[in-house]
Amino acid sequence: MSLSQRLVDAASAAAAAGLPAEVDRSARLHLLDSLGVGLLAAHRGPLQGLDRLAAGRPGPATVLGRAEGAAPEVAALVNGTFVHSLEYDDTHVASVMHGSATLTPAALAAAEESGARGADLVAAYAVGWEVLVRMGLASPGTLQARGFQTTSAAGPFAAALVAVLLQGGGTGDGAHGVDALGIAGSQPGGTFAFLADGDTVKAAQPAWAAHSGLWAAALARAGVTGPAAVLDGPHGFYRLYADDPAAPAALERELADLGERWHLPEAAFKLIPACHFIHPFVEALERVLAAGVAPDDVAGIHCHVPTGAAPIIASDWPTRQVPPRAHLGRWSLPYTLAGRLVDGTVDLDLYSRPVDAAHTDVARRITAEPWEDSGFPARFPARIVVTTTTGEEHDVVVDDVVGGAGRPVAEADVLAKLERNLAAAGLGGPDGTAAELVALVLEGGDFDVARLGALLRTPAGR
Repeated sequence: MSLSQRLVDAASAAAAAGLPAEVDRSARLHLLDSLGVGLLAAHRGPLQGLDRLAAGRPGPATVLGRAEGAAPEVAALVNGTFVHSLEYDDTHVASVMHGSATLTPAALAAAEESGARGADLVAAYAVGWEVLVRMGLASPGTLQARGFQTTSAAGPFAAALVAVLLQGGGTGDGAHGVDALGIAGSQPGGTFAFLADGDTVKAAQPAWAAHSGLWAAALARAGVTGPAAVLDGPHGFYRLYADDPAAPAALERELADLGERWHLPEAAFKLIPACHFIHPFVEALERVLAAGVAPDDVAGIHCHVPTGAAPIIASDWPTRQVPPRAHLGRWSLPYTLAGRLVDGTVDLDLYSRPVDAAHTDVARRITAEPWEDSGFPARFPARIVVTTTTGEEHDVVVDDVVGGAGRPVAEADVLAKLERNLAAAGLGGPDGTAAELVALVLEGGDFDVARLGALLRTPAGR
């Protein structure tokens, strides 16, 4: 039996068995969180007008904040781009997967196209997360080391599986699943070239994975065949994209407990809109400030940056200190720390207003060096040494990011973030749209997907 067949069988069995209560709750929270982030981005993100791509491409699938539906593949591309555009969406730490940026748009579009119910949507979404995480854990850090965004490289496979699961009424369609995976293997991509200038194409990369996965499933249904050895053959995904011939065997081992061991509850919600690698550094600075050091008393900050994270948040340090555009600041360690010192917070405004001297002057006082044995990517740690104007030094280590293993984000904090995002997207008014949306997904059991789509189509403040 091919590895692709084992993957299809394991995913189908996990979806058919139903989700444990803890996993079901976690999946619904992650789904809501990503929808809230996507609606916020549709209202005030860096890609205003993106939803116009859906004009002239009618279909049954919801486009966030747009009254008219669109073809499923188009809706998935637009929605996923919105979800990822603010760097505010969730991440599974050890696999470095932005799962919801791919799986929320794929699951929503596939469910709307197939007429699936809410419980099937949630189950397919959760199983897609498990597949994506396991694909990352089978070869940790290698995709990123070779310049690929892990989610956009592996995402087409997980999105194709989600579509296959939902088209089979929540139990999977084995006749097309292996072909869908094989076809998805023609579509991985997504490089870190965007980092040079902070280009917004990064937001579209996980969304393109969703788009690709839906097309892969559609092509398989139409009779196109795909190679069964797409994951483990001589021209398979891991050899080409990770240069890791041992990864297929590792993935097969990972599949052994799919449906029994669930990684989704360990995925980290974001509480600031920046690259997750930066979050523990912000937390370390917060600890120094909480100890009584005033922002004006900070003379300099020296950062110890995990070598695996450095290319994303610390390479070409002078450019990170003075980014050519504020959007690049989402992946700039010094600019984000400077924002915390200057503004007292790290929020969307830091990355949307023009870069100014108030922030870059502080960023120029921040230095960095590689941290070889940090434990990255199994965890996202940080170490900073803050020097004050009086010569005092504060050396702070954060072992792992909030939301990493053993450091869960409280449900109340997730829901508070969601409430803020929905209100900022124009859905917090007296019509009760936000409250109905939360109740429908979180407490609605086998909810009506059509009603979910109707709520999401509410024009976001337009």
